[in-house]
Amino acid sequence: MSVVKEIADNLMKGKANDVKDLVQKALDDGEGPGSILNDGLLAGMSVIGERFKNNEVYVPEVLIAARAMKAGMEVLQPELASAGVEPIGTAVVGTVKGDLHDIGKNLVCMMLEGAGFNVVDIGIDAPPEKFVSAASENSATVVGVSALLTTTMTNMKAVVDAIGASDVAGKTKVMIGGAPVTQAFCDEIGADGYAPDAASAADLAKQLAGV
Repeated sequence: MSVVKEIADNLMKGKANDVKDLVQKALDDGEGPGSILNDGLLAGMSVIGERFKNNEVYVPEVLIAARAMKAGMEVLQPELASAGVEPIGTAVVGTVKGDLHDIGKNLVCMMLEGAGFNVVDIGIDAPPEKFVSAASENSATVVGVSALLTTTMTNMKAVVDAIGASDVAGKTKVMIGGAPVTQAFCDEIGADGYAPDAASAADLAKQLAGV
């Protein structure tokens, strides 16, 4: 088995230390940073994302795999930077104002990183202007807006409107998600997309980014 394939396999098993060592070994063997990223780390996370979507693995397995990916990225990041390997886009993600839930948001952040995005997490209870300033400062490709309470869902429209009225209008796509959120609500408030779970959010972000 190739070292890059071993990286993907160990990532799926959540073996953070092994992933870290294997990334270093692949680099020492002369493997390109882009190949280690795409065929090793991202390939492994992609499989975990699919399994999560199909209810074959659950949140704990995703968290463990994401931790293994982070361990590998610590070794790989400097090499990617010097090789000029760019992320596929930047995603700003946050939970709307009035909502303090972050487990879903954190999962989405992990899945987006696992899909090759540079992720800017603006946290919970985030007002529309925080989404706008983060999107503007980071030239965001997509903005992900999360809500878990029906009472805070209405604040998603405020974010969509604020992005639409800002300097990133037309350049940054807004996607929404969370337990009470539906495609009908997405259409109603004019968001660019809706995802029912974290793995679907990563697929949607790639679609919105034109990847």
